[in-house]
Amino acid sequence: MTTPAQFPPISIRSASNEDVPGILACLRSAFEPYRNLYTPGAFLDTVLTSETLNQRLVDMQVCVALNPAGQLVGTIAGNLSSPTEGHLRGMAVLQAWQGRGLAAQLLEHAEAVLRRQGCARITLDTTEPLRRAMRFYEKHGFRRSGKVTNFFGMPLIEYEKWFVQPSPAPGQSDFR
Repeated sequence: MTTPAQFPPISIRSASNEDVPGILACLRSAFEPYRNLYTPGAFLDTVLTSETLNQRLVDMQVCVALNPAGQLVGTIAGNLSSPTEGHLRGMAVLQAWQGRGLAAQLLEHAEAVLRRQGCARITLDTTEPLRRAMRFYEKHGFRRSGKVTNFFGMPLIEYEKWFVQPSPAPGQSDFR
């Protein structure tokens, strides 16, 4: 059995405008197998365009993972949605790098950045076709929040992870 330690090391850094082509290629590669399961609008919002990615670079902290040769092999974005809540978007890993622990490294990196900014709760959204992603998020401590919204005609399922559990409202039990 191969373990993540047996794979070449990667580095994770903040993305720059020069990374736009690599990020777009990574997103398209990772989500192409699901294209037929997405509505056209949902797919385009997931894989982005140069314009929407450039806006994301302004609105969010986008990180990229690089292999030892300096090639972009993964990406994730996050931002503060309130002073104590963060939101993650656009996590993708090239298919050739899936199963090597890279997604976990990207997720841990993004969580650490948001926690340093004071986040007690982090959310992310996913769609029904991404069952493998759902299992991955659950394995890493995320749970369905119960919130489901419309994402270009598809259900968008919110997951959340608490680092500090909220206090129960007066009169409520803290047992769930």
